[in-house]
Amino acid sequence: MTAPKTVDAPYESPRIFGPEYRTASLGILLVVTLIAFEGMSVSTVMPAVSVDLDALDLYGVSFSAFLIAGLLANVVAGLWSDRRGHAWPFLLGVGLFTAGMVMAGAAASKELFIVARAVQGLGGGAVIVAIYVMIARVYVPATRPRIFAALSAAWVLPALIGPGLTGIIAETAGWRWVFYGIVPLVVPALVMLLPALRVGGPMPEPSSGPRSRPLAMTLAATATACGGGTLLYGVGRLHEAPIPGGIATAAGLALLASGLPRLLPPRALRFGRGLPTTVMMRGVLASAFFGVNAFIPLLLTEVHGFSVAGAGVALTLGAIGWTSGSYLQTRRSYDRPLLVRIGAVAITVGILTTLLALVPGVSGWVTVPAWVIAGFGMGIGVTSVNVTAMRQSPDAEQGANSAALQVVDTLGSAITIGFGGVLVNLIGHDDIATGYTTIVALMASIGLFGVVVARRMRDIS
Repeated sequence: MTAPKTVDAPYESPRIFGPEYRTASLGILLVVTLIAFEGMSVSTVMPAVSVDLDALDLYGVSFSAFLIAGLLANVVAGLWSDRRGHAWPFLLGVGLFTAGMVMAGAAASKELFIVARAVQGLGGGAVIVAIYVMIARVYVPATRPRIFAALSAAWVLPALIGPGLTGIIAETAGWRWVFYGIVPLVVPALVMLLPALRVGGPMPEPSSGPRSRPLAMTLAATATACGGGTLLYGVGRLHEAPIPGGIATAAGLALLASGLPRLLPPRALRFGRGLPTTVMMRGVLASAFFGVNAFIPLLLTEVHGFSVAGAGVALTLGAIGWTSGSYLQTRRSYDRPLLVRIGAVAITVGILTTLLALVPGVSGWVTVPAWVIAGFGMGIGVTSVNVTAMRQSPDAEQGANSAALQVVDTLGSAITIGFGGVLVNLIGHDDIATGYTTIVALMASIGLFGVVVARRMRDIS
């Protein structure tokens, strides 16, 4: 796409739903919506799955299997996208995700259900990275903030209707049809995306950097995934069995230390200027936000006596705030590092505002505006991180950097949620208020750290 040559015809960037991008945009959004709906649905049907398959002891594993498998797929798909293009990682990811849905619906035992969740994670992780690379190679830079904002919006509908619709399906047709019902919707998404899978120009020359070596990257991804899983297992056991839990925690940290640095841009863990900090900011924002997001329902149900449905309202409206922030950043050309700093401020303010729910006489509903503010910060912050990372990435490293964004996001949120759970267990279930206050203090500190370091996203001049 080139600008018009006549001086009296101002250049307007193409719209993501204009003729050039309409089918690609609709296909991408449908795929992301399906992945989001699956994520929202599993939380709702897991109690029924646990009863039917006698799987209560593997309740948490069903979620971690998806996340850890997805982390591994992030890296492999990113490497593949850089070397061979985004089409095959996307198609394989969609195939695995679909196969995992069918396997979950047909699972006759809890072990098979866990395997199905891992297969879904492999597929979902590959698809998300391939979509990021597709956006970088198919959409012109001026349209990328809009398509990333649309991706955020694709999570809102599942957040609003997913739990209720899933509950109806599970109660009428059975929980298995929650998984089966998504499968037919994959076909129209693939049909719409076929043209975009063939577009993107010639492949760039493969990178010769350390993140271009298939075997080394696969081993690093495996170590990171195993390290993340072992760490989460260890911290979850600390309050019951301190010695085995401590050993597992130390082993998880060692695995992470050996694998994670190889998956990130050089100097990322030191927050080097430019791309390294841009990638790490995705993890900082996710850690602070999701580290509190997971415990707001606990606060509302245990301290204020909310129903589970009532407690979910705050999180749903937080998703609307996220979408609003994503939309706002499309309205004009902004200073992206500044937007990320503003996002980190909003997340921190939202996190601290939830503490008002612990003040005597203050309604728990105060968490609703608080989480809209925090969601708004995520909307402008995460989208700006994604746009900046794609701009700063060499063509031959777009896959690797897309994978790095997903890795730090997944690890950051999983680890802070895990440690938050440890704090609740250590402080005691009879004192949720103190545990929640401690979690907020830690996550707000992470948010403030993000405010300080976001300026390092700027390229070295």
